[in-house]
Amino acid sequence: MERFAQPMARLIAELRKLPGIGTKSAQRLAFHILRSPATEAEALAGAIRELKEKLRLCSVCNNVTDVDPCTYCSSTERAHSTVCVVEEPTSIAAIEKTRTYNGVYHVLHGTLSPLNGIGPSQLRTANLFNRIGDIQEVILALSPTVEGEATSHWLAGELHRASADHPLRITRIATGIPAGSDIEYADEVTMSRALEGRRDL
Repeated sequence: MERFAQPMARLIAELRKLPGIGTKSAQRLAFHILRSPATEAEALAGAIRELKEKLRLCSVCNNVTDVDPCTYCSSTERAHSTVCVVEEPTSIAAIEKTRTYNGVYHVLHGTLSPLNGIGPSQLRTANLFNRIGDIQEVILALSPTVEGEATSHWLAGELHRASADHPLRITRIATGIPAGSDIEYADEVTMSRALEGRRDL
């Protein structure tokens, strides 16, 4: 087993915590940072600090933002009566690439996953139900995984109950996205077809 100086070992251990980074990748990144000029290392450290200090969740939709409400929620050019519900903030970029959706968003920050201890109380839904009276349609744009489907059905039921005295259309994006994949990796055409082919629940 390779032995590194303590500062290098610590950096490798921290880099390994990042998604998709194994031991070899962490070592390559750590040695790249070591070889880089001090200004580049400081810029990287400063960007990480700024990220943690300045970014927060939008109080309306839970998107990651540096202003509250976020640019989508504060836009006067977007249709606030249509809300697209996504699992993570990264999914918003995939939908925006289509240039066919002009509503606003709501980010759950996860899906139901009993095996991982994620139940309804762990999903960020309270502020969605708070604005239900101003919404005409909710589009459930969750990934077509087992967890995404379960979350969609649960959320549709909760929305139907919460809007019993308010006409609310609840749709699910069509399965133009392959089952078992994440929507953040969908191309523009696939994402456009999925949005256009959404169905009522």
